[in-house]
Amino acid sequence: MNDDAILDEFRAAEALLEGHFILSSGLRSSRYLQCARVLMDPRRAARLCDELAGRFPAELRERIDVVIAPAMGGVIVGHEMGRSLGVPAMFLERPTGTFELRRGFRIDPGTRVLMMEDVVTTGLSSREAIAAIQAAGGEVVAAASLVDRSNGTADLGVPFHPLIRLDVPSYHPDALPADLAAIPAIKPGSRAA
Repeated sequence: MNDDAILDEFRAAEALLEGHFILSSGLRSSRYLQCARVLMDPRRAARLCDELAGRFPAELRERIDVVIAPAMGGVIVGHEMGRSLGVPAMFLERPTGTFELRRGFRIDPGTRVLMMEDVVTTGLSSREAIAAIQAAGGEVVAAASLVDRSNGTADLGVPFHPLIRLDVPSYHPDALPADLAAIPAIKPGSRAA
C-alpha cells in the first residue's frame, strides 16, 4: 500500500476534512484526519493495521508482548494492532488527568510494549502514555501510529513507526495565516469542547 492508497482509505471514509480545526494540542490546522471514521469500518481498520504491522522489522514484531494505546482515539487502532500482531491489547485512561491502566489491565515488570496511537501531532500525549506504561513496569520497545502529522518533529524517545507521514502545517492560535483566521474554528476530535 503506498501513500496514495492509504489516503484513499481516508477519503473513502470521508475522514480527510478541510477547514479550520483546533487540534488536541491546541494548535490549528486547515486539514484534519478523523481516524474514528476510518476505523469505524472493521475491514478498513484491519487493512491499515495489517499494512503497518507488516512494515515493522521482524525483530521488532518478535519483541512485542502487548499493545497499549491511549484512550479515546487509540482504543480501536490499538485493538486492531494487537489482532494483527497476535498479542493482547489494552488501553490507558485519564480519569484524573494522568494516563493509567484501569479496568483490571496490568502488565508484569519488563513486559515489552508497543504504544499505539491513531495520530501523532506534537507527541505530547504519546510521551505521556509511554511514561504511564513505564511507571506500570512496561518496557516500551516502539511506538506506532496510523498518521504522523508532526512534520517529522515528534521525538517519542523510542523508535516511531507511522503508517503515513503528512506534511500538514499547524499554527499557534496567535500566528494564523489570514485565510485560516477568516474561517471559524472547530474542534472535531475526542476532546472537543
